[in-house]
Amino acid sequence: MRVVDEEGEQLGVLDRNEALDIARERGLDLVEVAPSARPPVCRIMDYGKFKYEETKKAKRAKAKQTQQRVKVIKFRPKTEEHDYGFKKKHIIEFLEEGAKVKVVVMFRGREMAHLELGQRIVERLLDDLKDVAMLDDDPRMEGRNLTLMVSPRKTQP
Repeated sequence: MRVVDEEGEQLGVLDRNEALDIARERGLDLVEVAPSARPPVCRIMDYGKFKYEETKKAKRAKAKQTQQRVKVIKFRPKTEEHDYGFKKKHIIEFLEEGAKVKVVVMFRGREMAHLELGQRIVERLLDDLKDVAMLDDDPRMEGRNLTLMVSPRKTQP
């Protein structure tokens, strides 16, 4: 096997026992880094320290990620004016926090015969939110629900 020491210097092609003896002399581990190479490549390193640094690197990468939140606001075709205003205010707050909002208009029973009522709510909502939100995809029926996604509008500095 080809052996590389802790500084990256090549020690040459050695047999397994010789490489293990060198690693033990230095108080380090012999780690196979490229098993598919011909001959296989092994490195002399402190494996515990290597694993520790890998986990620290993964934690730093995870800390830099931002998770996209999706809030859901539900309407009904017969939603009254006060409730509409209250829910619209919540949608604006969620958008200002940077969350996406899924708007759902739920239909029950005979309300399915009057889909235009739900469509009116959606159109009115989009008109009211045009300054703070942008439509991600067109409103569509999913079973008995009319759904649409809105996301915060990017402001230009």
